[in-house]
Amino acid sequence: MKRLVVLGAGESGVGTALLGKEKGYEVFVSDKGKIKEKYKEVLIHNEIEWEDQQHTEAKILNADVVMKSPGIPDKVPMVKALLEKGIPVISEIEFASQFTNATIVAITGSNGKTTTSMLTHHVLNQELNVGLAGNIGDSFAKQVLEHNYDNYVLEISSFQLDGCFNFKPKIAVITNIVPDHLDRYDYKFENYIASKFRIAQNQTKDDYLIYDADDEVISEYLKKHPIQSTLLPFSLTKKVKNGAYLDNENIIITINNNKIIMPAKNIALDGKHNTKNAMAASTVSHLLKIRKQTIRESLENFQGVEHRLEQVLKINKVQYINDSKATNVNATYFALESMDAPTVWIVGGVDKGNDYTELFPFVNEKVKAIICLGVDNQKLIQSFGNMVDVIVETQFMSEAVKIAYKIAESGDNVLLSPACASFDLFENYEERGRQFKEAVRNL
Repeated sequence: MKRLVVLGAGESGVGTALLGKEKGYEVFVSDKGKIKEKYKEVLIHNEIEWEDQQHTEAKILNADVVMKSPGIPDKVPMVKALLEKGIPVISEIEFASQFTNATIVAITGSNGKTTTSMLTHHVLNQELNVGLAGNIGDSFAKQVLEHNYDNYVLEISSFQLDGCFNFKPKIAVITNIVPDHLDRYDYKFENYIASKFRIAQNQTKDDYLIYDADDEVISEYLKKHPIQSTLLPFSLTKKVKNGAYLDNENIIITINNNKIIMPAKNIALDGKHNTKNAMAASTVSHLLKIRKQTIRESLENFQGVEHRLEQVLKINKVQYINDSKATNVNATYFALESMDAPTVWIVGGVDKGNDYTELFPFVNEKVKAIICLGVDNQKLIQSFGNMVDVIVETQFMSEAVKIAYKIAESGDNVLLSPACASFDLFENYEERGRQFKEAVRNL
């Protein structure tokens, strides 16, 4: 009997444990932290052996295969010890994909991957039997176990891709690549880029890679590292023969001389970056033979993603916007770019080696005050202190919102778009966004 050890008992870990048990593995789950009650109950109910607040080497180093949570870096001693012994350390995506024959659409990128994944699933779901997993919702492993959908849309992070070796999606999407998580890649951008391209490492010419042709990082990488996949670029600035481009307010998608035209102006989500997300989602849908009418209607009625430029409330003619999902500079770039009124900007958190210079033009033009919401705000104050008249610090969301309320005048926006991770003051970006919305509702 093969022994599967699962490190980290979160959503992906517990899903993997359940699938592993079903497939005849001897399963052991180990978490260095405390396992959440709801997950503990699932493990006990399914008679899966577990431990928390420790890693017992004797029970881990005898594994045949180890699935580690994407949150655990490769540099931790336990992972190093496993790799030295030649024990494969893989991600949940790698583990679960071997137990399904579904058509897989895998979506990665520094930004836009959640919106693109949800939008793609929303379109496909009108006509196909399709699951949505990866970084979203129930784990992929659990869905393979319980539903075994014919198709999956997977939102996949670079950390998950680092643990993928044989994973081979039929359709891969790279939305964009900008510096992010560099603390996990020895502060080398090229390591992070290579990590994202692992999504296509096993693809053949019968598989597809959809990508942003306007993204120089992606284009440069493809020039130097030819890949086997059939390439389907999308672009806002140039015409492409195969793929998608914008022409006078229309999105034109061509695959094997089969062309469809979609009006771009009725897309439910605003902003240039969302036109790109829509292009990626439509290209996937066109490949999977979804009717043109269905694609068009789905793009027009899509509701958007919570914590992503989410309009919360208007109070005294001031619009409050929750963009807590902006955990890096590039995401905040899109947010500030789309502001059409003077903006009070709430920013800050765990800095991942951020370079704020690309935001300078927008801050100069649109931001009237900055509220720094983090444990260490030094870098923000140094970067933006001279650009705005008001820059204040706080470590409480409720206080940040109250300060914003005092500063903002009729017609202004108050934007939470942190450009940083949330772990210094919040459990995750969702909690940060929920606290913002609650504070706004309590004004």
